[in-house]
Amino acid sequence: MDKENQLKLSIRDLYKKIAWINKKMEKSLAGYTSSEVHCIEYIERTADPNVTKLAEFFYMTRGAISKMTKKLIKKGVIESYQKLENKKEVYFRLTEKGKEVYRIHEALHQEFEERDKKVFEQMTEEQYEAISYFVEMYSSHLDEEIKKQGKSIKE
Repeated sequence: MDKENQLKLSIRDLYKKIAWINKKMEKSLAGYTSSEVHCIEYIERTADPNVTKLAEFFYMTRGAISKMTKKLIKKGVIESYQKLENKKEVYFRLTEKGKEVYRIHEALHQEFEERDKKVFEQMTEEQYEAISYFVEMYSSHLDEEIKKQGKSIKE
């Protein structure tokens, strides 16, 4: 097997292992999809989050975000609001229930970071730079391929 295919297989294998070992998060946040939890996280960390900001961040359509935020409102974890000076735009914020989901998610992230710390502490600056360069280069390449197909990842 050539280097390129070996690297691709290694990346897929790494992704599968991370997903498997992080099943604890799924159990702790049962009833919420990964997208919903990350939407909750984004809403908590972003000033004046709205459908447009969420769609851009998650590379999803505004329609898909509207659907997800309606589900989150129904679950009681977010609520919508409008500003006095702008009655047209709808924004989102977490409810107390949403803040609890956010806290659980953050605690699990901290636990995972602590678990994986020993690997990242061993990496040199050059290794970080090489990996970062590869990820950015590959991501840009995929962006160009998406454009060639006349699409946007946000569609």
